[in-house]
Amino acid sequence: MPGDFLADVEWHAGTECERDSGEPFTHFVFRPHATDTNPYSMTKSCCALRPATLNDLGAINDIYNHFVHQSTCTYQEVPETPEGRQKWFTHHSARHPVIVAEVGGQIVGWGSLSSFHPRSAFRFTVENSVYVHHQHHRQGIGSAILSELVAQASVLGHHAIIAAIDGEQADSIALHAKFGFQKVAHLKQVGFKFGRWLDVVYMERLF
Repeated sequence: MPGDFLADVEWHAGTECERDSGEPFTHFVFRPHATDTNPYSMTKSCCALRPATLNDLGAINDIYNHFVHQSTCTYQEVPETPEGRQKWFTHHSARHPVIVAEVGGQIVGWGSLSSFHPRSAFRFTVENSVYVHHQHHRQGIGSAILSELVAQASVLGHHAIIAAIDGEQADSIALHAKFGFQKVAHLKQVGFKFGRWLDVVYMERLF
């Protein structure tokens, strides 16, 4: 999502730093574990998806930090450090997975489900993040990642996924709508980046 929720947990759920017009496809669900070294949950023409490991954090961070300077899909303004990324990763588990997309053995995108709020009554709600390498847009990778995150959220027993998206990111809003998310709120001028005020659109998918 655009912005930070807790001081030590980045909050950029629902950001989809990709322009992607592909149609939804049938997914193959896997149960993710941050320590898994094996493999691929699903292989599609665009990419292969698997659970992320500690060894992937450098690539994950490189993809993300490009958009810190270049886009409003994240409201973070200072590049994430390796230490910060590792701390972020430790907040995830089998119930809050991180996945990566690979093409030819290269990580070209990643996605995650994160806790929406630390209060216990929010435990069945998550927020999603999707980032695709800026040189790999328009290849269906964002659709692949988001489809898998939705499938995993269902399997893991989550009730709601929240996507908080910058109001300028029309492609991200359309992508989430394609996967069953509905707009539930529009916050005016709550962010400020690149010298201008920014709106945030909240979208939600229920199970």
